[in-house]
Amino acid sequence: MREKAISLLKELTEAHSVPGHEDEVRAIFVDELGECGDLSTDRNGSVFCETGGAGPRVLIAGHMDEVGFMVQNITADGFIQFVTLGGWWEHTLLSQRVEIRTREGEKVIGVIGSKPPHFLPEASRKQVMGIDQMFIDIGAGSRREVTEVFGIALGDPIAPLSAFTPLGRGDLLMAKAFDNRAGMAGAIQAGQILSASGHPNRLIFGGTVQEEVGCRGAKTSANFIQPDVTIVLEGPPADDTPGFMKSDSQGSLGGGVQIRLFDPTAITNPRLARLAIETAEAENIPHQVTVRRSGGTDAGSFHIGGTGIPSIVLGVPARYIHSHNAIIDVNDHLAMVALTVALAKRLDEATVEGLANYL
Repeated sequence: MREKAISLLKELTEAHSVPGHEDEVRAIFVDELGECGDLSTDRNGSVFCETGGAGPRVLIAGHMDEVGFMVQNITADGFIQFVTLGGWWEHTLLSQRVEIRTREGEKVIGVIGSKPPHFLPEASRKQVMGIDQMFIDIGAGSRREVTEVFGIALGDPIAPLSAFTPLGRGDLLMAKAFDNRAGMAGAIQAGQILSASGHPNRLIFGGTVQEEVGCRGAKTSANFIQPDVTIVLEGPPADDTPGFMKSDSQGSLGGGVQIRLFDPTAITNPRLARLAIETAEAENIPHQVTVRRSGGTDAGSFHIGGTGIPSIVLGVPARYIHSHNAIIDVNDHLAMVALTVALAKRLDEATVEGLANYL
Protein backbone atom coordinates (compact mmCIF):
# COMPACT_ATOMS: atom_id res chain seq x y z
CA MET A 1 0.00 0.00 0.00
CA ARG A 2 2.73 2.47 1.00
CA GLU A 3 4.99 1.81 -1.99
CA LYS A 4 2.02 1.88 -4.36
CA ALA A 5 0.99 5.22 -2.88
CA ILE A 6 4.46 6.72 -3.31
CA SER A 7 4.73 5.45 -6.89
CA LEU A 8 1.31 6.86 -7.79
CA LEU A 9 2.09 10.20 -6.14
CA LYS A 10 5.32 10.43 -8.14
CA GLU A 11 3.55 9.73 -11.42
CA LEU A 12 0.76 12.20 -10.69
CA THR A 13 2.91 15.06 -9.40
CA GLU A 14 5.24 14.86 -12.37
CA ALA A 15 2.30 15.04 -14.79
CA HIS A 16 1.64 18.33 -16.63
CA SER A 17 -1.99 19.31 -15.93
CA VAL A 18 -2.83 22.97 -15.36
CA PRO A 19 -6.43 24.27 -15.38
CA GLY A 20 -8.21 23.54 -18.64
CA HIS A 21 -5.43 21.17 -19.75
CA GLU A 22 -5.78 18.20 -17.38
CA ASP A 23 -5.17 15.53 -20.03
CA GLU A 24 -2.17 13.80 -18.43
CA VAL A 25 -3.78 13.31 -15.02
CA ARG A 26 -7.02 12.20 -16.68
CA ALA A 27 -5.06 9.56 -18.60
CA ILE A 28 -3.54 8.23 -15.36
CA PHE A 29 -6.99 8.08 -13.74
CA VAL A 30 -8.38 6.12 -16.70
CA ASP A 31 -5.41 3.75 -16.73
CA GLU A 32 -5.66 3.06 -12.99
CA LEU A 33 -9.45 2.72 -12.72
CA GLY A 34 -10.45 1.61 -16.21
CA GLU A 35 -11.16 -1.95 -15.07
CA CYS A 36 -12.86 -0.96 -11.81
CA GLY A 37 -16.11 0.41 -13.22
CA ASP A 38 -17.84 2.40 -15.94
CA LEU A 39 -15.92 5.43 -17.17
CA SER A 40 -17.47 8.71 -18.28
CA THR A 41 -16.70 12.41 -18.60
CA ASP A 42 -18.76 15.55 -18.51
CA ARG A 43 -18.47 18.10 -21.30
CA ASN A 44 -15.79 20.10 -19.49
CA GLY A 45 -13.47 17.11 -19.08
CA SER A 46 -14.04 15.98 -15.50
CA VAL A 47 -13.73 12.18 -15.41
CA PHE A 48 -15.56 9.52 -13.41
CA CYS A 49 -15.53 5.79 -12.67
CA GLU A 50 -18.83 4.41 -11.42
CA THR A 51 -19.11 1.10 -9.59
CA GLY A 52 -21.52 -0.80 -7.36
CA GLY A 53 -25.22 -1.47 -7.55
CA ALA A 54 -28.18 0.11 -5.85
CA GLY A 55 -28.01 2.53 -2.96
CA PRO A 56 -27.11 6.18 -2.47
CA ARG A 57 -24.79 7.81 -4.98
CA VAL A 58 -21.54 8.59 -3.16
CA LEU A 59 -19.00 10.68 -5.05
CA ILE A 60 -15.33 10.54 -3.99
CA ALA A 61 -13.41 13.15 -5.96
CA GLY A 62 -10.28 15.25 -6.17
CA HIS A 63 -9.39 17.94 -8.65
CA MET A 64 -6.94 17.12 -11.42
CA ASP A 65 -5.49 20.57 -12.06
CA GLU A 66 -2.51 22.32 -10.50
CA VAL A 67 -1.64 26.00 -10.42
CA GLY A 68 0.24 27.00 -13.56
CA PHE A 69 0.46 29.50 -16.37
CA MET A 70 -0.44 30.14 -20.00
CA VAL A 71 1.52 31.74 -22.84
CA GLN A 72 0.19 35.29 -23.20
CA ASN A 73 2.69 36.83 -25.62
CA ILE A 74 5.95 36.14 -27.42
CA THR A 75 8.31 39.10 -27.69
CA ALA A 76 10.18 39.98 -30.87
CA ASP A 77 13.45 38.73 -29.33
CA GLY A 78 12.02 35.35 -28.26
CA PHE A 79 10.99 35.73 -24.62
CA ILE A 80 7.63 34.43 -23.42
CA GLN A 81 5.23 36.47 -21.32
CA PHE A 82 2.53 34.65 -19.39
CA VAL A 83 -0.62 34.84 -17.30
CA THR A 84 -1.28 32.80 -14.18
CA LEU A 85 -3.77 29.95 -13.88
CA GLY A 86 -4.63 29.87 -10.20
CA GLY A 87 -3.17 31.69 -7.21
CA TRP A 88 0.56 32.44 -7.07
CA TRP A 89 2.67 34.49 -4.68
CA GLU A 90 5.15 36.28 -6.93
CA HIS A 91 7.97 35.77 -4.42
CA THR A 92 8.07 32.06 -5.35
CA LEU A 93 8.53 32.46 -9.10
CA LEU A 94 11.77 34.13 -10.15
CA SER A 95 14.52 31.76 -11.43
CA GLN A 96 12.18 28.75 -11.28
CA ARG A 97 12.03 26.21 -14.09
CA VAL A 98 8.83 25.68 -16.04
CA GLU A 99 7.64 23.38 -18.80
CA ILE A 100 5.57 24.55 -21.77
CA ARG A 101 3.42 21.94 -23.51
CA THR A 102 2.84 22.62 -27.19
CA ARG A 103 -0.26 21.67 -29.14
CA GLU A 104 1.67 18.73 -30.61
CA GLY A 105 2.36 17.46 -27.09
CA GLU A 106 6.05 18.39 -27.03
CA LYS A 107 7.44 19.88 -23.82
CA VAL A 108 9.82 22.81 -23.81
CA ILE A 109 11.79 23.69 -20.69
CA GLY A 110 12.41 27.29 -19.73
CA VAL A 111 13.19 29.46 -16.73
CA ILE A 112 11.42 32.51 -15.34
CA GLY A 113 14.05 35.20 -15.76
CA SER A 114 15.42 37.29 -12.91
CA LYS A 115 17.86 40.17 -12.85
CA PRO A 116 21.11 39.70 -10.90
CA PRO A 117 21.26 41.89 -7.80
CA HIS A 118 24.13 43.80 -9.44
CA PHE A 119 21.59 45.48 -11.76
CA LEU A 120 18.95 46.25 -9.14
CA PRO A 121 18.65 49.53 -7.27
CA GLU A 122 18.34 49.09 -3.52
CA ALA A 123 14.62 49.96 -3.59
CA SER A 124 13.90 47.34 -6.27
CA ARG A 125 15.47 44.57 -4.20
CA LYS A 126 12.77 45.04 -1.57
CA GLN A 127 9.83 45.03 -3.99
CA VAL A 128 7.81 42.11 -5.29
CA MET A 129 7.87 41.97 -9.08
CA GLY A 130 4.47 41.73 -10.77
CA ILE A 131 3.57 38.88 -13.11
CA ASP A 132 3.24 41.32 -16.01
CA GLN A 133 6.93 42.17 -15.60
CA MET A 134 8.10 38.56 -15.72
CA PHE A 135 9.13 36.48 -18.71
CA ILE A 136 10.24 32.94 -19.56
CA ASP A 137 13.54 32.28 -21.31
CA ILE A 138 13.62 29.07 -23.39
CA GLY A 139 16.88 29.88 -25.14
CA ALA A 140 15.28 31.26 -28.31
CA GLY A 141 16.51 34.33 -30.17
CA SER A 142 13.37 35.49 -31.94
CA ARG A 143 9.58 35.17 -32.04
CA ARG A 144 9.91 33.16 -35.23
CA GLU A 145 12.23 30.65 -33.54
CA VAL A 146 9.79 30.25 -30.65
CA THR A 147 6.85 29.53 -32.95
CA GLU A 148 8.48 27.67 -35.83
CA VAL A 149 11.35 25.79 -34.18
CA PHE A 150 9.95 25.19 -30.70
CA GLY A 151 6.30 25.04 -31.84
CA ILE A 152 5.01 27.29 -29.06
CA ALA A 153 1.82 29.31 -29.62
CA LEU A 154 -0.29 31.72 -27.63
CA GLY A 155 -2.51 29.86 -25.17
CA ASP A 156 -0.12 26.95 -24.63
CA PRO A 157 -0.20 25.65 -21.01
CA ILE A 158 2.79 26.03 -18.72
CA ALA A 159 3.44 23.95 -15.59
CA PRO A 160 6.06 24.22 -12.85
CA LEU A 161 8.97 21.82 -13.35
CA SER A 162 10.17 20.05 -10.21
CA ALA A 163 11.34 16.50 -9.56
CA PHE A 164 9.59 14.22 -7.06
CA THR A 165 12.02 13.82 -4.15
CA PRO A 166 11.80 11.75 -0.93
CA LEU A 167 13.27 13.65 2.03
CA GLY A 168 15.05 12.57 5.20
CA ARG A 169 13.77 9.28 6.53
CA GLY A 170 11.51 8.74 3.52
CA ASP A 171 8.16 9.57 5.11
CA LEU A 172 8.32 13.14 3.82
CA LEU A 173 7.94 13.65 0.09
CA MET A 174 8.69 16.84 -1.87
CA ALA A 175 7.18 17.65 -5.27
CA LYS A 176 5.06 20.18 -7.09
CA ALA A 177 1.28 19.86 -7.27
CA PHE A 178 0.47 17.95 -4.08
CA ASP A 179 -2.48 20.34 -4.33
CA ASN A 180 -4.12 18.30 -5.58
CA ARG A 181 -2.36 15.19 -6.78
CA ALA A 182 -2.57 13.97 -3.18
CA GLY A 183 -6.35 14.06 -3.53
CA MET A 184 -6.27 12.43 -6.95
CA ALA A 185 -4.02 9.62 -5.70
CA GLY A 186 -6.45 9.16 -2.81
CA ALA A 187 -9.47 8.94 -5.11
CA ILE A 188 -7.70 6.38 -7.30
CA GLN A 189 -6.55 4.24 -4.38
CA ALA A 190 -9.93 4.38 -2.67
CA GLY A 191 -11.52 3.38 -5.98
CA GLN A 192 -9.27 0.36 -6.33
CA ILE A 193 -9.91 -0.77 -2.75
CA LEU A 194 -13.66 -0.19 -2.66
CA SER A 195 -14.41 -1.60 -6.11
CA ALA A 196 -12.84 -4.87 -4.97
CA SER A 197 -14.76 -5.02 -1.68
CA GLY A 198 -18.33 -4.82 -0.49
CA HIS A 199 -20.08 -1.50 0.06
CA PRO A 200 -23.75 -0.50 0.52
CA ASN A 201 -23.96 2.17 -2.17
CA ARG A 202 -23.30 3.30 -5.71
CA LEU A 203 -19.76 4.71 -5.66
CA ILE A 204 -18.44 7.23 -8.16
CA PHE A 205 -14.77 8.13 -8.14
CA GLY A 206 -13.86 11.32 -9.92
CA GLY A 207 -11.35 13.91 -11.01
CA THR A 208 -12.64 17.41 -11.60
CA VAL A 209 -11.19 20.14 -13.78
CA GLN A 210 -10.40 23.81 -13.16
CA GLU A 211 -10.67 23.89 -9.37
CA GLU A 212 -7.79 26.35 -9.14
CA VAL A 213 -9.65 28.96 -11.20
CA GLY A 214 -12.97 28.93 -9.37
CA CYS A 215 -14.07 25.31 -8.73
CA ARG A 216 -15.62 25.27 -12.20
CA GLY A 217 -15.39 21.53 -12.79
CA ALA A 218 -17.25 20.76 -9.57
CA LYS A 219 -20.21 22.84 -10.78
CA THR A 220 -20.71 20.78 -13.93
CA SER A 221 -19.77 17.55 -12.14
CA ALA A 222 -22.54 18.05 -9.59
CA ASN A 223 -25.06 18.38 -12.41
CA PHE A 224 -23.62 15.44 -14.34
CA ILE A 225 -23.24 12.92 -11.48
CA GLN A 226 -26.04 14.11 -9.17
CA PRO A 227 -24.51 12.57 -6.05
CA ASP A 228 -26.36 12.14 -2.78
CA VAL A 229 -23.18 12.85 -0.81
CA THR A 230 -19.67 13.95 -1.77
CA ILE A 231 -16.28 13.29 -0.20
CA VAL A 232 -13.79 15.83 -1.54
CA LEU A 233 -10.12 14.80 -1.27
CA GLU A 234 -7.58 17.62 -1.11
CA GLY A 235 -4.00 18.74 -0.51
CA PRO A 236 -4.65 21.72 1.81
CA PRO A 237 -1.97 24.03 3.25
CA ALA A 238 -0.08 22.93 6.33
CA ASP A 239 0.46 25.37 9.20
CA ASP A 240 3.31 23.77 11.16
CA THR A 241 6.34 25.82 10.03
CA PRO A 242 8.06 28.85 11.62
CA GLY A 243 5.66 31.78 11.73
CA PHE A 244 2.74 29.68 12.96
CA MET A 245 1.85 28.87 16.56
CA LYS A 246 2.59 25.15 16.79
CA SER A 247 0.05 24.75 19.59
CA ASP A 248 -2.65 26.12 17.26
CA SER A 249 -1.74 24.00 14.22
CA GLN A 250 -4.66 22.28 12.49
CA GLY A 251 -2.63 21.04 9.54
CA SER A 252 0.52 19.42 10.89
CA LEU A 253 2.62 16.97 8.90
CA GLY A 254 2.36 13.62 10.62
CA GLY A 255 -0.86 14.61 12.38
CA GLY A 256 -3.04 12.42 10.18
CA VAL A 257 -5.82 13.11 7.71
CA GLN A 258 -7.33 16.58 7.98
CA ILE A 259 -11.12 16.73 8.43
CA ARG A 260 -12.31 20.19 7.40
CA LEU A 261 -15.41 21.57 9.11
CA PHE A 262 -15.41 25.06 7.63
CA ASP A 263 -13.85 27.47 5.17
CA PRO A 264 -15.37 30.64 3.65
CA THR A 265 -16.82 28.63 0.72
CA ALA A 266 -18.48 25.73 2.55
CA ILE A 267 -19.84 24.71 5.95
CA THR A 268 -19.55 20.95 6.26
CA ASN A 269 -22.82 19.13 6.88
CA PRO A 270 -22.62 18.70 10.71
CA ARG A 271 -23.95 15.15 10.66
CA LEU A 272 -21.47 14.10 8.00
CA ALA A 273 -18.66 15.81 9.91
CA ARG A 274 -19.61 13.97 13.10
CA LEU A 275 -19.75 10.67 11.21
CA ALA A 276 -16.28 11.23 9.74
CA ILE A 277 -14.77 12.03 13.15
CA GLU A 278 -16.50 9.08 14.81
CA THR A 279 -15.32 6.79 12.01
CA ALA A 280 -11.73 7.96 12.38
CA GLU A 281 -11.89 7.39 16.14
CA ALA A 282 -13.48 3.97 15.80
CA GLU A 283 -10.93 2.84 13.20
CA ASN A 284 -7.95 4.39 15.06
CA ILE A 285 -7.11 6.53 12.04
CA PRO A 286 -4.87 9.52 12.90
CA HIS A 287 -6.77 12.71 12.15
CA GLN A 288 -6.89 16.43 12.83
CA VAL A 289 -9.98 18.63 12.73
CA THR A 290 -9.81 21.96 10.94
CA VAL A 291 -11.74 25.23 10.80
CA ARG A 292 -10.18 27.60 8.23
CA ARG A 293 -10.44 31.39 8.02
CA SER A 294 -9.53 31.43 4.32
CA GLY A 295 -9.29 29.23 1.25
CA GLY A 296 -11.83 27.01 -0.43
CA THR A 297 -12.27 23.69 -2.23
CA ASP A 298 -14.60 21.95 -4.67
CA ALA A 299 -16.93 21.41 -1.70
CA GLY A 300 -17.90 25.05 -2.14
CA SER A 301 -19.54 24.13 -5.45
CA PHE A 302 -20.65 20.58 -4.65
CA HIS A 303 -22.61 21.40 -1.52
CA ILE A 304 -24.90 23.83 -3.37
CA GLY A 305 -25.39 21.57 -6.39
CA GLY A 306 -28.91 20.47 -7.26
CA THR A 307 -31.12 20.80 -4.18
CA GLY A 308 -28.07 20.50 -1.91
CA ILE A 309 -25.41 17.80 -1.51
CA PRO A 310 -23.95 16.95 1.92
CA SER A 311 -20.19 17.30 1.41
CA ILE A 312 -17.00 16.95 3.41
CA VAL A 313 -13.32 17.65 2.72
CA LEU A 314 -10.61 15.19 3.77
CA GLY A 315 -7.07 16.37 3.20
CA VAL A 316 -3.35 15.65 3.29
CA PRO A 317 -1.66 18.75 4.77
CA ALA A 318 1.07 20.03 2.48
CA ARG A 319 3.71 22.65 3.21
CA TYR A 320 4.40 25.33 0.58
CA ILE A 321 1.49 24.60 -1.76
CA HIS A 322 1.08 26.78 -4.85
CA SER A 323 4.83 26.71 -5.38
CA HIS A 324 7.37 24.52 -7.16
CA ASN A 325 8.14 22.46 -4.05
CA ALA A 326 5.55 21.24 -1.56
CA ILE A 327 6.07 18.65 1.19
CA ILE A 328 3.70 16.02 2.61
CA ASP A 329 4.00 13.10 5.00
CA VAL A 330 3.03 9.88 3.24
CA ASN A 331 1.49 8.58 6.49
CA ASP A 332 -1.08 11.41 6.37
CA HIS A 333 -1.90 10.35 2.82
CA LEU A 334 -2.40 6.74 3.88
CA ALA A 335 -4.64 7.95 6.73
CA MET A 336 -6.74 9.90 4.22
CA VAL A 337 -7.20 6.80 2.06
CA ALA A 338 -8.09 4.71 5.10
CA LEU A 339 -10.70 7.19 6.34
CA THR A 340 -12.17 7.62 2.85
CA VAL A 341 -12.66 3.85 2.53
CA ALA A 342 -14.07 3.45 6.04
CA LEU A 343 -16.43 6.42 5.68
CA ALA A 344 -17.71 5.26 2.29
CA LYS A 345 -18.58 1.87 3.75
CA ARG A 346 -20.75 3.55 6.41
CA LEU A 347 -22.74 5.61 3.94
CA ASP A 348 -25.68 3.25 3.47
CA GLU A 349 -29.14 4.41 2.46
CA ALA A 350 -30.42 5.12 5.97
CA THR A 351 -27.28 7.03 6.92
CA VAL A 352 -27.26 9.17 3.79
CA GLU A 353 -30.97 9.94 4.14
CA GLY A 354 -30.33 11.01 7.71
CA LEU A 355 -27.70 13.55 6.65
CA ALA A 356 -30.34 15.82 5.08
CA ASN A 357 -33.50 14.86 6.93
CA TYR A 358 -34.54 18.09 8.62
CA LEU A 359 -38.16 17.25 9.50
